[in-house]
Amino acid sequence: MSMDLLRKMNSALGASMGVELRRVRKKPDTAPAGAAPKTAAEPAKKAKAPSVSYRPPQDPALDRLLDRPVFVISPVRSGSTLLRLLLNGHSRLHAPHELHIRRLEVHFRTKLSQRAMEELDLQRGDLEHLLWDRVLHRELVKSGKDFIVEKTPSNSFVYKRLAACWPDARFICLLRHPVSIARSWHEADPQKRTVDEANEDALRYMNAVQRAREGLESSLTVRYEDLTADPAAELKRICDHLDIDFEPQMLDYGQSTEGNYTKGLGDWKDKIRSGSVQPGRKLPDPDEIPEILRPISQTWGYVESGAREGAAVS
Repeated sequence: MSMDLLRKMNSALGASMGVELRRVRKKPDTAPAGAAPKTAAEPAKKAKAPSVSYRPPQDPALDRLLDRPVFVISPVRSGSTLLRLLLNGHSRLHAPHELHIRRLEVHFRTKLSQRAMEELDLQRGDLEHLLWDRVLHRELVKSGKDFIVEKTPSNSFVYKRLAACWPDARFICLLRHPVSIARSWHEADPQKRTVDEANEDALRYMNAVQRAREGLESSLTVRYEDLTADPAAELKRICDHLDIDFEPQMLDYGQSTEGNYTKGLGDWKDKIRSGSVQPGRKLPDPDEIPEILRPISQTWGYVESGAREGAAVS
């Protein structure tokens, strides 16, 4: 049938009956009898992002706006939100919610833009560091305080880069009983991760924090259990490490917090919203420690090497 005749027929049918003719599309070939049905292809695994080369600033006075930033290196669910709220209560420390600056990246859209930056002796890592520094400095200036505190747990995986970006940075390594961390990580979203998955995932952070403790020359180690048992004593230790005076109002963080409790950017539960330090959960007995968490529990001194009975070390 010619296209001209088809158009005339459709015009008449449309005017009289409200219908028109359409060419039937050929269906795809069906699978032969007995053939197994096709299954959806498995999603491709996300390729690991290539590492970015980085280096310290050639001229810190020119390339950095921040002065001695403070980084809390901690696993997930270790009490870092409590610590940052207490530190934020100090008149000289600004500790905002988790900022995830390591995920801020710079990319060259063209070879020409890359060449232009290279003429300025700026590599991709240098540009990212300039961006990180500017974002943190902007937040600090808005606060009107002297030093910024950043506590995103994933910073533990890039502690070397943070130390290179800011050669004058100060570090606080926050520990908590590994079982308490893993349990809290599971309870935070039990639909997302099972107990075993929480143990395994939380351990990645714990191992990263331990590497940071060993790799950083002058970090201060603080334990969550000590912080909740005697917050004044621990805050005095931290203030000494940061070379600032202890201020008693730090203990009542509810008076200074801005209330930015956002899920995904730190703890958001009722306990942290109370505005004051609450007791930590009861420490597990040594025989409650899963095998996967036993080595790090021993390394951090929460249980004696090879112990299965007796009290955990706090």
